[in-house]
Amino acid sequence: MAEELIGVIGGTGLGDALAQHIADVEFIDIDTPFGRPSTAILVGRIGQKRVAFLNRHGKGHKLSPTEVPSAANIFALKRLGVHTVISSGAVGSLREQIAPGDLVIVDQFIDKTFKRTNSFFAGFGAVHCEMTEPACRRLRKILTDTAKKIDIKTHTKGTYVCMEGPQMGRRPDWYDRYA
Repeated sequence: MAEELIGVIGGTGLGDALAQHIADVEFIDIDTPFGRPSTAILVGRIGQKRVAFLNRHGKGHKLSPTEVPSAANIFALKRLGVHTVISSGAVGSLREQIAPGDLVIVDQFIDKTFKRTNSFFAGFGAVHCEMTEPACRRLRKILTDTAKKIDIKTHTKGTYVCMEGPQMGRRPDWYDRYA
């Protein structure tokens, strides 16, 4: 049996920090039916585990949330042999009890995007995907058990709301010159 390859999609924050801990690094460029992924995929090891790390916003953090080629990213990881994907995001919260720096292991999501490809099934007729439990129960348990061993406030449930962006956050440095 081939050694498991774990996919990690990172953005600002956790993803960038994680990439610094990957050893035996190799970069792999992949074309997909959905176009090119955000950037070359970094394949290597963290401890005894093989990982395929993909920077969601591309090299130099150049892709806005709307420009991220999500379908190409997932397809490229699958083509490499990834069966498990852990994705991190540095986002805000609408709940006071979730503070900056807290870890949230989501169990639901709401996708309010409309400008990017959001299905692998276009052109294949009516395809129905079960979304009652969209986050993998097995992976959530592993992440929850692992989080108990580290000194970080962790929320084991939460809903991730994805929307066209950037919508919120601080204004870019150039904003006041043109407002």
